[in-house]
Amino acid sequence: MIAAFAKHLQAELGYSDCTIRAYTDDVQQLFAHLNIEPTAQNVAHITHRQVRGWLSQLIGQGTSARTANRKLSSLRAFFRYLTERGLPHLNPMAKVVAPKASKRLPEVVSEPALDSLYSTAPIDTSTFEGMRDMLIISYLYMCGLRRAELVSLTIADVSLDMRTVKVLGKGNKERIIPMLPELCALTEDYLTLRRTLNSPSDRLFLTAKGNPIYPGLVYRVVHRCLSMVTTIDKRSPHVLRHSFATHLLNHGADLNAIKELLGHASLATTQVYTHSSFEKLKKSYKQAHPRA
Repeated sequence: MIAAFAKHLQAELGYSDCTIRAYTDDVQQLFAHLNIEPTAQNVAHITHRQVRGWLSQLIGQGTSARTANRKLSSLRAFFRYLTERGLPHLNPMAKVVAPKASKRLPEVVSEPALDSLYSTAPIDTSTFEGMRDMLIISYLYMCGLRRAELVSLTIADVSLDMRTVKVLGKGNKERIIPMLPELCALTEDYLTLRRTLNSPSDRLFLTAKGNPIYPGLVYRVVHRCLSMVTTIDKRSPHVLRHSFATHLLNHGADLNAIKELLGHASLATTQVYTHSSFEKLKKSYKQAHPRA
């Protein structure tokens, strides 16, 4: 049942492997809490009170409202998938209210910090791995890619002549992102080194052994590189995506344009960056105004 749900998320909704793993893990946690097997008969008897009890236990154990809401989203998707197929007759999630989570502003790397990655050259780009790592940082920051989008890029997705990169995002939605001349030059230099690996893979980013890169490698590369230039707590690939959007907005980019570049389905998702920029504005105001 859970395996079929995972297949539905991948084949019909186009979710990434990371999202599918999170959704199925959350569903399995509910069954483990209820001490039942994921069978059609057992699912039909799950009540909203049982789901609420599991939710209360999670929060009592210190789970944040944000994480609890993510788990509820997984369960909603699971029971929606089942009800569309006629089971159960009553969706227990219909009576489960999500806990209110405080809005957390996205953490970003400052422009000077990111500039120093290129100006002071702390990454040795004379080697294949160094050039690859520099390019990973550049695609995440200059194109605002998600980690899964970066991992799945192929050589054919990049057009150096057109200066564009084709990205397959959530829900199998395709978008075209323009490439800066600097990124094109870096890509060209990287491809020259990549050819020496003689890899049969069509993926753009490879390990030193010629195999496609994987999410864990991307995280380690980003964390290590950002540790060279910033002391912020969070140094993940998604922080570079946040930085991409925030820096564009700070320099006057249209919010709808940022939405398209990020591949957001709703403008409301993109608007979180306006709050981030406004917080920076308030801080500057308090520091500079003589009456503050």
